[in-house]
This record gives sequence, C-alpha cells and structure tokens, in this order.
Amino acid sequence: MARALMFQGTGSSVGKSVLVAGLARALSRRGLRVRPFKPQNMSNNAAVTADGGEIGRAQALQALACGIAPSVHMNPVLLKPQSATGAQLVVGGRARGTARARDYQAMKPALMPEILASFGALAREADVVLVEGAGSASEVNLRAGDIANMGFAQAADVDVVLIGDIDRGGVIASLVGTQAVLDPADADRIKGFIVNRMRGDPSLFATGMSAIAAHTGWRPLGLVPYLTRVEALPAEDAADLAAGGDASGALRIAVPHLPMIANFDDLDPLRAEAALSVGIVPRGRPLPVCDLIILPGSKATISDLSVLRQEGWDTDIRAHVRRGGRVLGICGGYQMLGRTIADPEGVEGPQGEVEALGLLDVRTVLTRRKRLSEVAGVLLPEGASLSGYEIHVGRTDGPDRTRLFARTGSGPDGAVSADGRVWGTYLHGIFQTGTARAALLARLGTARVSPRDHGHVVDEALNALADHLEAHVDIEALLALARPVAGLSGAP
Repeated sequence: MARALMFQGTGSSVGKSVLVAGLARALSRRGLRVRPFKPQNMSNNAAVTADGGEIGRAQALQALACGIAPSVHMNPVLLKPQSATGAQLVVGGRARGTARARDYQAMKPALMPEILASFGALAREADVVLVEGAGSASEVNLRAGDIANMGFAQAADVDVVLIGDIDRGGVIASLVGTQAVLDPADADRIKGFIVNRMRGDPSLFATGMSAIAAHTGWRPLGLVPYLTRVEALPAEDAADLAAGGDASGALRIAVPHLPMIANFDDLDPLRAEAALSVGIVPRGRPLPVCDLIILPGSKATISDLSVLRQEGWDTDIRAHVRRGGRVLGICGGYQMLGRTIADPEGVEGPQGEVEALGLLDVRTVLTRRKRLSEVAGVLLPEGASLSGYEIHVGRTDGPDRTRLFARTGSGPDGAVSADGRVWGTYLHGIFQTGTARAALLARLGTARVSPRDHGHVVDEALNALADHLEAHVDIEALLALARPVAGLSGAP
C-alpha cells in the first residue's frame, strides 16, 4: 500500500517545489516508486504530458526527479493567470474555460472528486506519494472549500510537514503563527517542520529550531542550507525571474518582462551559458543595446502586446532591427511579431483584431482549440536536431512562412523575415538541445557554447540537491510520518 506525505509552506516561494523534487530524487535512488502530486497549481510555466495534457512545470520537474514521464494526474487542477483577477482553468490536463478569482472560490469544492481520483491513480502505482501544497497553509480566509492545502489533507487523510524560509526573515513567527491561526483539527495534521535556505553557519539557528519545536510541539526535520545548484532548476513563478543579468558574457540577450510571461524556462539554457549575458528587463526601463531580443511566450498575447507598446519597447525593438540586431519570438512572442492578431472568438478578451509589430509578414487568428504536443525536428537551414513542445492557441500564416524556422514531425514551423533578422516559432524548449542552441547562437557570432543538452545540467542539479537533502533532512523520519493511503471516495 502506498504511503503519502504532504508538504505545505508558510507562504509562496518558500521552496516547496524544489524540496519535493530533491526528496523525490533521493527516495527514487533508494529504489522506491515515488510519485509527485499537487492538487492545485497556479502557474503560466506549464509542461506537456505524453498523453497530450498540460500540468505545472514544477510537477514535470518532480516527475523527472522520479525518473518517470509526467502525467496529468500529477497536477489535476492548474490555474493559468490571464489577468490580475482571472485565470484559465485546466482540469485533468485540459482547458475547462476561464474563471475570475471570486467565482473560482465557489467552483473549488466540485473539483475535489477529480483531485482525489488523480491522487488515487498515482497511489496505486507508487510506494510513496509526495504531495505539494500551494501558497500558504495559513490562508484561513480561503479555508472553506479548500482543495490545495488543509482541505485536501483532510479529504485524503494525509499528514503534513510545514516548510518555512529563513532567508525571507521572520521564520520563527511564520511557523509558530501558522499553528496559531489554523483550526485545531488542521493544525493537528502538521507533524513536523523544515526550515529552508539557511545562509551562513547553521549552528547559529540551533536554538531557533528548538524554539519552534517548543512552541508548536512539531518535530524538527531539517535545517537546509541554501544550495546554489538549485538555480539551474526551472522556476515556477515569474516573480523568480530576477531583473538584469550577468553582463560579462560576450553576447548580450535582452528579454522584456511582460506581465503574462509564460513558459519562461525556455531561457534557462541561455542563462547557464558563460558566453552569454541574459538580461530580464523590467517595466520602466528601455531595452538595452544587445545582440538578440527574445519575446517569450505569453498567456495573454494581446494584453502583453499593449503593455509592450506602453513601455516603448516596440520602438526599441524596431531600432534594434535597424541596427542589424536579431529578434526571436517564441509562441505568443511569435504572434506579436506579425502584422495582426485577431481574436474573433474572444479567447483572450473582447472580440476584435489588433495591429502587431509588423516585423514578420504573417497574421495570427486566435482559436479556442489549444495545441498540446511534444515535437522533434530540425532547425532550418542548419539542419541541427532539436526537440521541444507546443502549447498554444491560434493559427499563424502569411508570406514569411515560406521561410521556415524549423521542420518537425508535426510539419513546418515558424517564419523568418526576408532579411533573416527576425525569427518566429511556436516551439518551446528549443534551447534545451545543445545542437540547436549552438546553431542558433552561431548566427550571432559565437561558438563558445556548451554542446550538452540542458537536461544533463538539470539532472546533475537534482542529484546534487538529493545529496544535500540526505545530509540535512531526516529522511527516515519523513518516511515514518507518511501515512498509508486509504480508499478514496473520489477514486475510480
């Protein structure tokens, strides 16, 4: 019978996803069948599963840590923000419309049976299920109808380890305060705690660990020093994209940070290259002189295009091209580079059509049907092999489509301008493959890039993280706290 343990946080971005990934690798290396599970995720950094669905990128990373393919069951409810107050709702890997934040609160209880069904499906093939909560366990204002934290823990009869982040400050108060505000029955679910991201001498916080344990009665399970190797792992939240970047690289890449940026881990292989400086440009600053501008994916292309214009970045991009610079648009960024974007079905908002940047002679029509597929092919004209995935709505066509960016098993992809300076593609993950990354960057005049696939870098970071947690977390105690998964009423 599978056992399960849930990891909740005192707040967002305390390191839950990374810790679960590291524990998944550590337990998998012990020969256990481990499965990651997150009942509800909110992220525009998504991954495509082999069965043609989509889940949060963090759960795909955790699946990789387990040495298995990602499944829609690992993240049955995914919210993809499209505005400050609304999001696309993805259930079981498939889009199920959009919902405003207040309306979604009323919808959540009806999703619990599907969540429990996915949890049960994973439990039937696992020895251990590592469950990740969302946001903060102390959000008691959202407790009614909760499906992401204590609501799930109670429904699935799973106990909890609470994670606090000492790097943010106030970790003692955040852990003790969580117990203070929780309903007693929920607080009783928490059996231990981990303090994450300790910088400096860990012995200096020994009395802090004791103080938390004394106030709460919870078992201290680990004080985890900050590990720089985790920076090689894909981030889940766009807030984790640091502005600026290392300016020491011979080639300079600028990326405007638009509000609804999506699948931004496309940039990770570039940021890992010593020969490159990748600058994330925040709003309020002009795009700097550089060799390449990348317009990444967007969950709200028309809205982000409007912001791009408000910032004056459209003028910066045109000036960059006139100077001989290159531009790459990925997915939503590709759509922005065309002449027009039409939304006749109101996919992103009001029906209508907007003028785009006009740097590619193509036009895009948004449709409700979402394309989700893993792809392999070659970069053109070099013929360098690449692999990646598509996750987009819309069809793009026009004269510049006669000059393709790539050709895949699914057919022709992308477009290239007549002068060869502007490239557009629907393919995410194109820089992951070493051959394609080297070929693209050679167009900018460098050969000083790693020929390795970026997946090796991620895998080595997962192994380093697992070693780190073996040294600083009581993994045997965690296994002892994991409860057997009982029969679930929502499971088929």
